[in-house]
Amino acid sequence: MNSLLSALNNIHPLSADLKEYFMANLKTRTIHRKGHLLQAGQISRHVYFINKGLLRSYYIEGGHEISSKFMKEGDLMVAGTSFFQQKESAEFIQAIENSLVFSICFDELQFAYKHFAELNIIARVLITRSYLLSEQRLQFIRMRQAKDRYKNMMTHFPDLVLRVPAKYIASYLSVSEETLSRIRSLRY
Repeated sequence: MNSLLSALNNIHPLSADLKEYFMANLKTRTIHRKGHLLQAGQISRHVYFINKGLLRSYYIEGGHEISSKFMKEGDLMVAGTSFFQQKESAEFIQAIENSLVFSICFDELQFAYKHFAELNIIARVLITRSYLLSEQRLQFIRMRQAKDRYKNMMTHFPDLVLRVPAKYIASYLSVSEETLSRIRSLRY
C-alpha cells in the first residue's frame, strides 16, 4: 500500500488524515491471470491501483474482443463511464498476468473528495493522464497504416509490447493477428 501512497504523494502531498483514511479503506485483492475484476453488464464500483501485474479493459463488438486499455504497475484502472456515472459497464477488466491491486469503492472515494481537498488535485492529474491515454489510442487508430500504429506503440509503450499477448495488441491496434505478425517480421 505504501507504493500507492507514495505515488499519490508525488502528485501532491497527502495529509496524515488522508493517509489514515486510505489505510483504513483501501482493499487488497489478488487477481489471477485471465480473471476478471469487472464483467460487462455490471456496475463498476471500484477504482484499482495496480501494485503488481498487468490488466486490460476490453469490450465485445461483432463477437470479437476489442482491447481498449492496458495498465501495469503504478497505473490506475477503472471502467470510467460505468464508474463515474454508476451505470452498467460495456467493458470488461481482466488480468493479463497474476496481479495485486488496491481498490477503493465509489462511495468511499466520494467521501474522500468531500473531506480531503488534496485528493481533488490528485484526481484531476490522474483523470487528465487517463484522458490523454485515451486520446493517444484514438491517434493510433486514426493512423492509416497498420505498421505506423504498431511503430507508434513500440515507441510509446515498448514494455507493453513485450508483456501483452499478440492477439490483444492486434485488437488494440485494430488489425488482425496475421497483419500484426507480418508487421513484427519487418523488425520494428
